[in-house]
Amino acid sequence: MLDFRIIEYGSCDYHDMVALRDEVLRKPLGLTFSDEYLRQEMNDILIGGFDTATGNTTIAGCCILTPVSDTTVQLRQMAVSPALQGKGIGRDIIAFAEQYAVSNHFNELIMHARKEATGFYRKLGYEIHGEEFTEVGIAHFEMKKTLI
Repeated sequence: MLDFRIIEYGSCDYHDMVALRDEVLRKPLGLTFSDEYLRQEMNDILIGGFDTATGNTTIAGCCILTPVSDTTVQLRQMAVSPALQGKGIGRDIIAFAEQYAVSNHFNELIMHARKEATGFYRKLGYEIHGEEFTEVGIAHFEMKKTLI
């Protein structure tokens, strides 16, 4: 069972979130997070899903929501623990993020999705907008979904 919550920037949970993102998103590309990059997350909405079934609170997955306008929020840095992938955690994280966005008066969610993840996001109602582009050295597409 997962417990979803907003993570406080700089907290122990935040450091666990950064470690998960590093393992899943950065290390496979030979990249790391700079302190400057992480400081930019100070005003973002940091979402974590914690596995409470084991009796402890291990981070199972996460994402970041970055407001880009009064009505649009960008989903970034979506990651699920490799040991837990394929169990619906990603879908649950997106559902929580969308619910949070709507309850905070955002009506559109956008993202830069890795090309290999576009099928996952399409199943959740996201559509590709524009041409393929390269970000962090790999193919991405901008994807959008109207939430209201």
